[in-house]
Amino acid sequence: MDAAGPEMDAAELAAFRRHAGDATLLAGGAAAILLQLADPRVARGVARHSAFRSDPLARLRGTLDYVYAVGFGDEPLVRAAVAEVNARHRPVRGPAEASAPAYSAFDRDAQRHVASTILAVALDLEERVGGPLEPATADLLVRGYGALGANLQASPAGWPDSRAAFDAWWRPRVLELEVGREAREVARALLVTPNLPRWMRAGLPPLRVVTAALLPEPVRSAYGFRLTARAERVADGWFDALAAARAVVPAPIRRAPMRNSLRRVRRRTRYAESGIGT
Repeated sequence: MDAAGPEMDAAELAAFRRHAGDATLLAGGAAAILLQLADPRVARGVARHSAFRSDPLARLRGTLDYVYAVGFGDEPLVRAAVAEVNARHRPVRGPAEASAPAYSAFDRDAQRHVASTILAVALDLEERVGGPLEPATADLLVRGYGALGANLQASPAGWPDSRAAFDAWWRPRVLELEVGREAREVARALLVTPNLPRWMRAGLPPLRVVTAALLPEPVRSAYGFRLTARAERVADGWFDALAAARAVVPAPIRRAPMRNSLRRVRRRTRYAESGIGT
């Protein structure tokens, strides 16, 4: 079984990695996070146990490190990344309170939801930037992204093996999502008042409009986004810019965030194995 999916041969794995390693997909990161938070179980866990408000970049780096390790790492690196995520998840649990559900980072359905949001946004963004996907390519991406949950507690059993099967499951699920107070508070900390260096804050306005365009209704409205005709044109302009960047920026540069993430995971793994600091 390869890290990126149990049913991929070498050619399929290479095709998946060409897609998943492209930095232009990072433009969809905020939309995926907001979709994750639209599940109240995930929102409670993040709000109570995450450093999103104080250090959003650390949280984002941690997520990227796991995604890239599973998609591109060898088996020892995948095991190290999974062990690291499981250690962070162990204390993330709490009982039901009034109308709020119980939550646990080891909830298989919640983990599958998180993996599904990353896949849904990746498919949407890929088509906005690169045009309609061939069915075989879209099916390949569905299988590849399934490894994100399957390497934790969300077993591969039941994960769709095609775009059509994923859409049939995902579309009704979107209508059941619920954006609560905790989700909106974390969203504000991520997109409105983040604890970021000043130079990075200049990117927030385009990030907000791209995020709004990538969120499906009714989730978009529940977060307070209004995608007017003008905002939609602006978003389309940014998608066109991403397409242009993909066309002219060499692939090794577009893959730099992936390589940086893998280096971080390898460095942490070597540090842990050495016993330094213990």
